[in-house]
Amino acid sequence: MSTDRSSAADAAGEPGGGCLVLAGTPMGQPDDASPRLREALGTADIVAAEDTRRTRTLAAALGVEITGRLLSYYDQVEAARTPGLVEAITDGATVLLVTDAGMPSVSDPGYRLVVACADADLRITCLPGPSAVTTALALSAMPSERFCFDGFAPRKSGARHDWLVELRTQPRTVVFFESPHRLAQTLADAAEVLGPDRRAAVCRELTKTYEEVKRGPLSQLAEWAADGVKGEITVVVAGAPAVDETVGIDDVVARAEELADGGARLKEACAQAAAGTAFSRRDVYEAVLEARRDD
Repeated sequence: MSTDRSSAADAAGEPGGGCLVLAGTPMGQPDDASPRLREALGTADIVAAEDTRRTRTLAAALGVEITGRLLSYYDQVEAARTPGLVEAITDGATVLLVTDAGMPSVSDPGYRLVVACADADLRITCLPGPSAVTTALALSAMPSERFCFDGFAPRKSGARHDWLVELRTQPRTVVFFESPHRLAQTLADAAEVLGPDRRAAVCRELTKTYEEVKRGPLSQLAEWAADGVKGEITVVVAGAPAVDETVGIDDVVARAEELADGGARLKEACAQAAAGTAFSRRDVYEAVLEARRDD
């Protein structure tokens, strides 16, 4: 492997000068690394890594010797170390930014450094590589011509409910990350707010040995996740179906009562009545209870 310090910067197509190089790293299989990433790891002046141990392990698996300075760059030190990296790039250094897996700055460290370099009018380029967002989208069997990425789902139940309410009428496919120990509750909340029949896919351990993709209605996926799920999780949820804005809450309440009179449990009746409307099952359920109190 050459130790010519210009090689990583040359990948941008403009030799010489300082440069920030964002590099996508494998999510599970080292062989997914691009030849350009292998070259950049061995030639960059500075390798800024989310976890230096994992980056050393990756380099060893690729047969690459990191000859530049290896510097940790994770969430807690991002703000403090960004000015020094900007100064190094200004002085002509090539800085390679890598995270544990996937693309830097996509729910990973890197955004601050990209903004700072852009503000300083410094060269920035990207070595394309794996991304859990687009990999999950491709595997989900959901429409992919228009989608949105929402990072990690909110941790607290109130904030998560408000976030899901915003997605209720979102027509685009939605991709987000979730931790395994919160997955079941998030899927249950999504079924409550978005509707139990909204299609979704849970993608676990993408590209790794135990990769798994579970597809189905939100209610079924919530039941599956209740038994416990391990690994790194990416969730894909279908966009909202077109709704009839002319249907008011009183119409939906009347439909729910009709279904309940026909023998359906009230919550199930509310879910069926809410389908295809701008109202959630919870909205309808609360409106039914209020209407009954008024009667």
